[in-house]
Amino acid sequence: MNNSNNVPNFREEQSAKIPALTLLANLGYTFIPPSECLVKRGNRTVVILPDVLRDVLKHKTYNFMGKQHKLSEAAIDKIIHELATPAMNEGLKAANEKLYNALTYGISVTEFIDGKKANPTIDIIDWEAPKNNKYHFTEELEVENAYGTGKRIPDVVCFVNGLPWVVIEAKRPDSSSEGKPTSLTNTL
Repeated sequence: MNNSNNVPNFREEQSAKIPALTLLANLGYTFIPPSECLVKRGNRTVVILPDVLRDVLKHKTYNFMGKQHKLSEAAIDKIIHELATPAMNEGLKAANEKLYNALTYGISVTEFIDGKKANPTIDIIDWEAPKNNKYHFTEELEVENAYGTGKRIPDVVCFVNGLPWVVIEAKRPDSSSEGKPTSLTNTL
């Protein structure tokens, strides 16, 4: 089996990313090659890794009537949908607040156990035991806007439980945004 697809791309033109990629690998993040990451996302407008999030949610339990219960597929689908499609029709600030609250405090779902209604709040991130979360990263993540009229390609994206948490734009230390060296010696 060829594992060359399971390591970050360290080509010369991407050398500014090596420290970030190396650090993430050393911290225990799992690298996902860009092509595999696109398959996991489904298309370029999706920014989460639904299968990773689904796997995390399948292991979540909640207490109802003194017993632990696993989430139903319908509840898992609801959580994934809520996190994958923020309510932008309410405005950017409201959508950001809703996502922040979901990640910080959890998402409430409705479940029925033996004909009785339960409304557990499910933590998306395990804040108490971070080792229980799943950490991934990729490079050159191409993201298209919902209208297909523009795209962005961040250098490195870090995911926690399938959700993008960190975007890194790696720049060479000897360049600036204008493409000119930042060194003072070159300007004197």
